[in-house]
Amino acid sequence: MKILVVGAGATGGYFGTMLARAGQDVTFLVRPARAAALRERGLRVVGEEEWRLDPVLLTAAELAADPVPYDLVLLSVKATALAAAMTDLAPAVGPDTVIVPQLNGFAHLDALAARFGKERVLGGVAKVVTTLDEHGDILRLAPLAHLSLGELDGGEPSPRVAAVRTVLADAGIDARVPENIVTAMWHKWVFITTVGALTSLTRGSVGEVSALPGGTELATALLDEAAAVSAAAGHPLPEAEYRTDLGVVTAAGSPLVPSLYRDLTSGRPTEVEHLFGDLVSRARALGVATPLLDLATLQLRVHQARVTA
Repeated sequence: MKILVVGAGATGGYFGTMLARAGQDVTFLVRPARAAALRERGLRVVGEEEWRLDPVLLTAAELAADPVPYDLVLLSVKATALAAAMTDLAPAVGPDTVIVPQLNGFAHLDALAARFGKERVLGGVAKVVTTLDEHGDILRLAPLAHLSLGELDGGEPSPRVAAVRTVLADAGIDARVPENIVTAMWHKWVFITTVGALTSLTRGSVGEVSALPGGTELATALLDEAAAVSAAAGHPLPEAEYRTDLGVVTAAGSPLVPSLYRDLTSGRPTEVEHLFGDLVSRARALGVATPLLDLATLQLRVHQARVTA
């Protein structure tokens, strides 16, 4: 299977490295500056594992100059880079290309379907605890790492989903095909907005918040709001998953902060509209009150206006 990984950051770089190490035909589509750094230093995973890969790299200009269709595209960019990424990867999309996005939320699905056709897009959920360190290496912070995928219309797993899952699993990736990928995407959205709102509102890690009076209560209230939106949309959070999420966002001493928090505190743009604006808009349409998530959305929008002015 000819695989294009769009983005060699903390998520795409990690899964792409695993595929390449397993002997798969993997190319990374990256920006020129990232390409230069990776050609000099290599693509490295550090922390829980220590890997170094001399990756096969393409820039958008190189791909456009020599278009080649790929079988599988793993789309691993932030929502703020989605429009540019779609333009960059377009020459790689052929009639049989399958695109598996690893973005949180849902707004990207409409954009991808409009650009490439709904039939080429699968649902995807990535769960991996990684970040880029000061050297641009992928720092793995915890053992959690799995990738779920499935057809957006549900039903039995299709042959193409089974084929992609086999390729991922053969590379040692914990690849899953849930009963309903849309439900899995909703549940990931609940978690990521809860931890994003909690840390951005308080400007602290999960452990710092939970150590103070009112911290666990705030985390619980945020999770309840997000879960209520998911339930109203037809995807209720099972009790066991709710308890697991609650344990994570109230864990004593936890250093956990999401990438949104790191972007916020570093003065960079965030995925506020993709993650929060879309969620609270859906909440309004479903008649679900989300005052705390509304507050987090407003705060993030103020930040966004400042850094993009």
